[in-house]
Amino acid sequence: MAWSESVDTLLANKDGLAAFRTFLKSEFSEENIDFWMACEDFKKTKSSAKIASKAQKMYSEFIQADAPREINIDFTTRDHISQNISEPTLKCFDDAQRLIYSLMAKDSFPRFLRSEVYKELINKQQNGNQKRWLPFL
Repeated sequence: MAWSESVDTLLANKDGLAAFRTFLKSEFSEENIDFWMACEDFKKTKSSAKIASKAQKMYSEFIQADAPREINIDFTTRDHISQNISEPTLKCFDDAQRLIYSLMAKDSFPRFLRSEVYKELINKQQNGNQKRWLPFL
């Protein structure tokens, strides 16, 4: 139930994240959560060699035109990343991550809260709570 408070609450919870990813997969847009998670991991990278290799992998998977899991970002953001990918920094995907986060928060998250996936989880949770308090059920 707490997941409905905000997309941040949902993303901070392992089970919430898994449920949201399942929902996005059903909508053929799981690349958004995968990109967001890749960005979170990327920002924790310490080694400059790993920064370069991870950045290139993320770029070829999510950013470049016709990438296998291309995310929906504007031309200016995509172009800016393309121009700077040869010397990436830990902040090189921040604008794209913000755009994808906003898309998920404003578009996907409200649909998730109305989805059968979420409703089933709520029902399971409520039934589990009833059984805990009423063991004779």
